[in-house]
Amino acid sequence: MSMHSTIADSIKIDRPADPLSLPALTLAYLGDTVYDLYVRTALAENLRLPMRALHLEAAKHVCAAGQAAAYRRIADQLSESEQAAFRRGRNAHSATVPKHADVRDYRVATGLEALLGHLYLLGEDERIGELMHLALQIEPEKEPES
Repeated sequence: MSMHSTIADSIKIDRPADPLSLPALTLAYLGDTVYDLYVRTALAENLRLPMRALHLEAAKHVCAAGQAAAYRRIADQLSESEQAAFRRGRNAHSATVPKHADVRDYRVATGLEALLGHLYLLGEDERIGELMHLALQIEPEKEPES
């Protein structure tokens, strides 16, 4: 990048065709954002809560334990290539693990994020939607009966 170019100048809109060309933790970095977006969208669509309550509910899902639980709900639905993308992320070694997270949950969460990053880069948005629907299982709020 030259001294006069900006980060925006270096950003490509097209998704790379081969997620295998990126490190597993880079896939997890992207997948973390995908996961967060789906969680927040599902909560906003299904729960009529004040903003602080929505944030607290999102925090239950967007943490190592919440993501590990989400992975367990979809594990038996994954193709061989999806399982490989998950394992690649799970087995990647991060320099740190949050002190409040269980190491096993953190590794599973990283695997899930890498899987989502992998699918995102392949343009598999419909598949991401299917998996996230199963993973989140967020129940809509029931209307009070009159």
